Parts: sequence; structure tokens; C-alpha cells
Amino acid sequence: MASSSSTSSLYLHSLPKASSRLGQWKNGCLGGSVSNHRLFASPGVFLQKRPRLLAIRASSEGGSRRRVYKESQAATGFPNAKVQQIASSVLPVGSFVVVTFVLWKVVEKFMSPKSSSPGEGKASTQGVKWSIGAGTNLLQGFAAKVDREAKQRLNEFAKELRAFRSVDMSGCNFGDEGLFFLAESLGYNQTLEEVSFSANGITAAGVKAFDGVLQSNIMLKVLNLSGNPIGDEGVKTLCATLMENSSIEKLQLNSTDLGDEGAKELAELLKRNSTLRVIELNNNMIDYSGFTSLAGALLENNTIRHLHLNGNYGGALGANALAKGLEGNKSLRELHLHGNSIGDEGIRALMAGLSSHKGKLALLDLGNNSITAKGAFYVAEYIKRSKSLVWLNLYMNDIGDEGAEKVADALKQNRSIATIDIGGNNIHAEGVNAIAQALKDNSIITTLEVGYNPIGPDGAKALSEILKFHGNIKTLKLGWCQIASKGAEYVADMLRYNNTISVLDLRANGLRDEGASCLARSLKVVNEALTSVDLGFNEIRDDGAFAIAQALKANEDVTVTSINLGNNFITKFGQSALTDARDHVLEMTEKEVEIYF
Repeated sequence: MASSSSTSSLYLHSLPKASSRLGQWKNGCLGGSVSNHRLFASPGVFLQKRPRLLAIRASSEGGSRRRVYKESQAATGFPNAKVQQIASSVLPVGSFVVVTFVLWKVVEKFMSPKSSSPGEGKASTQGVKWSIGAGTNLLQGFAAKVDREAKQRLNEFAKELRAFRSVDMSGCNFGDEGLFFLAESLGYNQTLEEVSFSANGITAAGVKAFDGVLQSNIMLKVLNLSGNPIGDEGVKTLCATLMENSSIEKLQLNSTDLGDEGAKELAELLKRNSTLRVIELNNNMIDYSGFTSLAGALLENNTIRHLHLNGNYGGALGANALAKGLEGNKSLRELHLHGNSIGDEGIRALMAGLSSHKGKLALLDLGNNSITAKGAFYVAEYIKRSKSLVWLNLYMNDIGDEGAEKVADALKQNRSIATIDIGGNNIHAEGVNAIAQALKDNSIITTLEVGYNPIGPDGAKALSEILKFHGNIKTLKLGWCQIASKGAEYVADMLRYNNTISVLDLRANGLRDEGASCLARSLKVVNEALTSVDLGFNEIRDDGAFAIAQALKANEDVTVTSINLGNNFITKFGQSALTDARDHVLEMTEKEVEIYF
């Protein structure tokens, strides 16, 4: 009945008419050959055996094609043949349609994007204000509350400006709009003398708020706009306003993105304004050109007292230009040039200008300017001539022992400098010994900073031997000097006899328990001068803490009011002992000793 050569099968549960319409099915649906086609419905539809099965097989044999139709009836059938045919045809097709519809809905549910009904979507967005701006997608009620609170704060600030002599509004971040609101409180203000608007996000546009306000204010003396990116444009606007102001004496414009153009505007202001005494331009972007403009202003201005230019880009050329301005200026008292990469050549020109300066410069900050022993020579020559310099900073340069010796020789002739900072200059025992010798007959220097120099125990010994009976040092800073416990022994011995040192800084010297114990023995001895000792970062443990605690208890006339033991290895036991000692001193002498762990 069926050949094995080629067979293609089509399984159907029923046909519309199994007998009379079979010819139509064959001619209309199958056409010619169906040997190359198979049709399978969904497996779930045809797993169950049906009452009637009509198999249609098509095969070819010997080049000729013949079709064999076999119809098999189930054992039980419907009484009516037509009803059976209809049932056997409709039921499977209906099941197939139902299952297909269900599967399609399931697929549609997972594949289609979620959406809400119009009413639901409307409810979800009601009361919401949408914006692409950061932090603006807020409920309208909340946004209104924030707005009310902001206005309330500004109103409180405005009241402060009218009520107090000094007001600090730094870091409030009220921006340009807030400044426009607050500036109204400055006009005709008869109370406020000092105000800080630093770090508030004020730009060049916000500076315009001062126009028409500062001109009418005759009380404000200090204006701080530091930390606001007003730039050259904002400085230009401010200078135009201050041309007509006759009260402001101190103007602070640190870290304001100020460049050469802004410096030029300030120079023009200094030529015409005779009120300004202090101008701070630290940490900006002022280069040689800006320094030149300011130098020109110094030649014409005779009221400026303090000029702060730390952290700019003056270099050797800027220092040379500034020196020319200093020659003709009579008013300057403080010059801050820390961190300008001036170098030895710049220092040479600057010291020459200061030597010809007709005023009385009292403070000179030359820290972090790449000065070597060669530059130290020029500084030393100026020290010898100066009779007004009180404070000298050479911190974080590289003068070494040779430079320290030159400075020391100059200090022997100078009788005005009270504070000198030579920290971080690669000075060893030899250099600090020269400094110590200069202190032997010098009663003017009261503050000596030697920190961050590898002087070692020998340097500590040289300095201690002199300070035991000579000098007038009140503040001695020897932090990070690698003196170790041996150096602490020399310092401790010096404290037994010295009666001038009030503040002693020995941080990060590797003193450990041995060094702490040496110092503790000296604390037992009556010292009427020593009030503050800093022993932080010294690897001190409980034994060292116990020694210090016992010393405090033993000295009934202790004058120490502050001991820093922070960043050591003291446990709760050592801390407890120190706390008990502090309480004991308070109970016995009614003196408070602050101990920091």
C-alpha cells in the first residue's frame, strides 16, 4: 500500500468531507506532489488519540506517482455519520484556535511595554514638576517649601548684616541671586564693618550687585570674596565700584580665578584709591605681567600696608619687576610671596629692591621659592641691613648647612627679627649648630622653627647646650627632626635649666617610651615657663604614658596646661593613667591640664 522509496505524510484529525469532498481536497490543497512538504501542528494539540484518523500518504514508485487513501473508523462512532464528521472536524480545530489565542496573549503580555490607563497616568504625575535640571524634579509643595526656607534664610542673613559689626557668611552657597538680595542691606548700613561672602558660588555677574551699594556705604572696612570664581571680569566690575568707595581698608580676593588682567585692574584701583591698606590675592593665576602692573601701582600708592601674593606665578621676572616698585614705595609693611618659584636670581633682585626700600618692612614671607645657599647669601645681606624686619619665613627652600651658616652670621648683627622659620631646608647638625651660636647673645628672637630638617641627636644637643642658659626662645619647634630618644635626653636636660621656653614641639621624632620617660623626669622639676608640649607621632606606648602621668602627679607647681600625645600607641590603660593624673592636678592645684590622645 505504501512504498519505501519516498513518502511524505500529512496527519489530520479530520477532513471537511471524508468521502464526497475528498477529491476537492486532493485537487485543491495537495495539487501535484506533496513529497517535499510536512505540516505539523502544535504538539500539545495532537497528543491525544482521536475517534477518527484519516492518513493521507503520497508515494512514488518507478517514476509514476500514485496516492493511497486509507480511512479507518474507530470502534465506537456517533449514531449519525454527519454529526460524527462535524464533531471530528470542528473540535480539534477549535482547540487549536483556543490554545493559539491563549499563547498569543501570553506572549503579547510579556513583549508589550507596560502602560497605565490615562486616568492612572494622570494621577501619578499630578503635583510633580519635571525638569532636566539637577535636583529640580521635586513635588511642587516641597519645592515651594524649599523656596520659602531659602527666602527665610536670606531674610535672616539680611537682618544680621544690619545688626552686627562682623558677619561671616562663608560657605552658605547663596550664589549670585542671593548676593543681589543681600547687597541691599549694605547700602547706607551704619553698623556693619566686616563681612565675609567667601565660597558662595558668586560669579562675575553677581559682583554687579555691589554697584550703587558700596559707593553709599561709609562703614564697611573688610570685604572678603575669596573662593568665588569671579575671574578678571568680576574684579574689573568690583574695582569700578571701589573707585568711589572711601571706607574699605581690607580686600580679600584669594582663590578667585584672578589673572593678569584682573591684577591690572587692581593696580589702577591702587593708584586712585587711598583707603585700601590690605589686599590679598593669594592662590590666583597672576604672572609676570600682573606683577609688573602691581609694581607700577606701588610706585604711586603710599597707603597700602600689606600685599599678599602667595601661590601665584611671579617667578624671577615678577620678583624683578616687583623690586622696582618697592624701591619707590614708603608704605608697605608686609610682603607675602610664598610659593612663587622666584629662585636665586629673583631673590637677588628682590633683596636689592628691599634694601633700597624707603619704608619699614616688618614681615617677609619667602617660603617655598626654590632658594638655595646662593639665594640665602642675598637674604643674609638684607638681614644685616634691615632694622625693621620682625618676621622672616624661609620655610621649604633648600639653603642647606651653607645657607644656614650665612643666615646665622647675619642674625648675629640683626637686632629686629623676633620670629624666623628655616624649616624644611635640608639643614643638618652643622647648620643648626651655627644657628644656635647666633642665639647665644641674641635676646630678640623668641620663635624658632627648625622642623623638617634632619638635625638628628647631635643637632638637638648643639641647640640644647646653648638654650640651657642663653637666648630668649619662647617657642621652639623641632618636629620631624629625627632626634630620637637620645636627642630627647638632651632636650629634657635643657628643660631643667631653661626658664624661657613656653611652647615645645617635638612631633614625629621617634622618641618612643625612652624619650617620653626622659622628658617626664624633667616635668617633675619646677619649670615656671613651659605650658605646652607636643609629643604626637612618636611611637609612645603605655610605659611612656605612665611616666608622664607620674610626673604630673609629682609636680605640685606644674605649669603645663596642654600635652598632645595623639597618634601614638597608647592603650586604654595608659589613657586611664593620664586621665587620673589630670584629675589629680585639678583637685590638688585647681589647674586644668588638657591631654590629647
